[in-house]
Amino acid sequence: MHHTPTQSTLQHAMPWSGPAQRSCDQVIALVSQHKRVPSRLLVHAGRGRNAASRARQLAMYLAHVIYGRTLAEIGHAFGRDRTTVSYACARIEDLRDDPCFDAEVCALEQRLETTMAAEAADHGL
Repeated sequence: MHHTPTQSTLQHAMPWSGPAQRSCDQVIALVSQHKRVPSRLLVHAGRGRNAASRARQLAMYLAHVIYGRTLAEIGHAFGRDRTTVSYACARIEDLRDDPCFDAEVCALEQRLETTMAAEAADHGL
């Protein structure tokens, strides 16, 4: 069963709001859908299976690289410590040496950048 996250699901999991949480929510929704991992597992307190843990690392990486969120902000959004976020970013960066994985990450980055541009246009920025 494929679970598509909703804003209320994500806010229920992490009772924190603001621009940092909203951008992390967008990344969580995209990665959850792309990797077919329920969004609740990306913010779950436990490590989870390899697929969930890798999806979480990818989402943390994208939140940092695309949205420019600090490690502390991302840690708060995912219920993790900033050092865990740092490890996740380093791990994904290392995995990008694989051309297939790098292409996958590039496609996700492009989707997030397109979303950001559309939101900026909607707000007249």
